[in-house]
Amino acid sequence: MRPVYITNLSKFLPNTPVGNDEMEDVLGLINNKRSKARAIVLRNNGIKSRYYAFKDGKSTHTNAQMCAEAIRDLFNNGRSIEDLQIITAGSTTTDQLLPSHSAMIHGELGIQNVELISTNGACCSSIQAMKYAYMAVASGMATTAASVGSEKVSTWMHASRFEGEMENTSKLEENPYIAFEKDFLRWMLSDGAGAALITDKPNESELSLKIEWLETTSYANELETCMYAGAIKNEDASLTGWNEMSTEEWINKSVFSLKQDTKLLAANIVPKGGAYLKKLAEKHDLTADKIDYFLPHMSSEFFKQAIHDILIDINIPLPYDKWFYNLPKVGNVGAASAFIMLEELFKSGKLKKGEKILVMVPESARFSYAYMYLTVV
Repeated sequence: MRPVYITNLSKFLPNTPVGNDEMEDVLGLINNKRSKARAIVLRNNGIKSRYYAFKDGKSTHTNAQMCAEAIRDLFNNGRSIEDLQIITAGSTTTDQLLPSHSAMIHGELGIQNVELISTNGACCSSIQAMKYAYMAVASGMATTAASVGSEKVSTWMHASRFEGEMENTSKLEENPYIAFEKDFLRWMLSDGAGAALITDKPNESELSLKIEWLETTSYANELETCMYAGAIKNEDASLTGWNEMSTEEWINKSVFSLKQDTKLLAANIVPKGGAYLKKLAEKHDLTADKIDYFLPHMSSEFFKQAIHDILIDINIPLPYDKWFYNLPKVGNVGAASAFIMLEELFKSGKLKKGEKILVMVPESARFSYAYMYLTVV
């Protein structure tokens, strides 16, 4: 297995930042009423601004177009996109069911023939796709790959998708976890794309990030579905997919809106992530003193203290001065978040050779987790 490096990172955040008080101007009013839940949700998640590829009632970019912009940005300072051999892409909110997301990105780029991989899922999908690029380069089957994560949720979250539905706001004050139902997702998710250039050689005159290991796992064998779209959840916890329902049911049951089972989320998202990290720490001899930067993808700052505490419980205490994340200013960009965090740190001027970075990506859909450990070289 050859060494593998991240030699560049990029992001594409569409249009201008949207502040908390401007969100309903973009996403619209449900039943022509201001949301009573919005302020409560925003108070819990800590987000101050986000980006939407949606303006004046219409889309400004497709998901694939944002990905293409991010990938183009990887090739600067003498790098040539003609060297690209593989595109891997992961997203929750692709523009269509078919063709694949990576095929649409390739079409937008209009470059030479390349190999394509698309992964379907939520926040972990981009890292799962990236693992293919990592393994292809490590095995010697390729030398240059681009991995991209992206989301286009604004159209999903527009008021027109929720007509006739009213949030149960009275329970929000009693239990903050209720804010992780539809209204939570509406006031937190945002659009954008982040990309990483994966190569077999480090940069000659600039810093690179060596991928020491990249691990993913799923707890779907233990836990039922938590976050879902294009389906309804039945009393026995099974899902009935959109293709098993009538078009009338699609509308009446809001089949295509994003939903979460808040009880499952509360009980499992942090503990399962901690349990998996504990196993990885034993496998890779990882200790707190071997981590200089911790990049946690958090859907909300609501989870910050719980993550801090679970790290102590598994004997990897990481004080907040080792944490690096940009959730408050870019929002939760789902599958793009890890790349967007890493891009900001990579270009911050803070990194020094020899420093170690741990990236954490949890996914609540049916509880998947990804961790990546990097060395600055």
